[in-house]
Amino acid sequence: MNPEIHIVALDRDSLHRAPFAFDFPHRLTEYPNTQPHETAGRLKTADIVITNKVVIDAGLMAANPQLKMIAVAATGYNNVDTEAAARAGITVCNVRAYGNESVAEHAFMLMMALMRNLPAYQRDVAAGLWQQSPFFCHFGAPMRDLNSKTLAVFGRGNIGSMLAQYARAFKMNVVFAEHKHAAAVRTGYVPFAEAVSSADVLSLHCPLNEETRHLIGEAELQAMKPGAVLINCSRGGLVDEKALLAALKYGTLGGAGFDVLGEEPPVNGNPLLNARLPNLIVTPHIAWASREAVQRLFEILTDNINAFVRGQPQNVV
Repeated sequence: MNPEIHIVALDRDSLHRAPFAFDFPHRLTEYPNTQPHETAGRLKTADIVITNKVVIDAGLMAANPQLKMIAVAATGYNNVDTEAAARAGITVCNVRAYGNESVAEHAFMLMMALMRNLPAYQRDVAAGLWQQSPFFCHFGAPMRDLNSKTLAVFGRGNIGSMLAQYARAFKMNVVFAEHKHAAAVRTGYVPFAEAVSSADVLSLHCPLNEETRHLIGEAELQAMKPGAVLINCSRGGLVDEKALLAALKYGTLGGAGFDVLGEEPPVNGNPLLNARLPNLIVTPHIAWASREAVQRLFEILTDNINAFVRGQPQNVV
């Protein structure tokens, strides 16, 4: 590697605003955002590239033999071809356990709001229905307690485990779902189909890959309990969005809280954004971004790069 290491940040505006604190001679080039057609030109002299969601594929790696490290500014790294990186001798590092509390709290917030039908009541108040009520209150959409309800968690990592802790504090029964096509059920897990059918709330906290794409589709949505709630704060591709919209409109699904969509940003539109349903909450992939979590991510990202240059890479995927 050159004495002065060239670091290129492809989507700097998605990160904490503080300056990087690299402890080695370097040249830093920062781009607020990078479109797909711009990536190749911006990698030409990069030794280390920082990407949050910009895709780095096999072709880009082959065209840039000088590239030594891809520092992913996130936990998920499905935007990087890790197999191609391994073949090219490029180290890929991600940021782990920076936003466990932030994402788990966001998922819990969505669950609470939907179980209590908060959006529906907000809509009713705005429409003047409370003012027209013959009673002191307005009875609208059904509200449900968390106590004694079953939360099925898909993904037993840091976030899924933390959400389980929150749920147990509210006296929920928590189960962890086994992989969809698993040959055997591990201790401490329940079969996939059983988790889907028994859940009052189903929350997704697993990575997106070819095995998990459309993990929840039409069949799973039909198998869920009437009134059940689906939460996704992981990756949009885990759920068939068209099937979800149909289940919310015409099925028995009680509600859905999504912080992620199949395409982000949804520049080509998305059926969930136009639905305007009282039992659907969509937030703009912001579950990870509490003030505290954003700062921790930035610090770990910086540490990952410093450790790599020292010859002691950490958080290697």
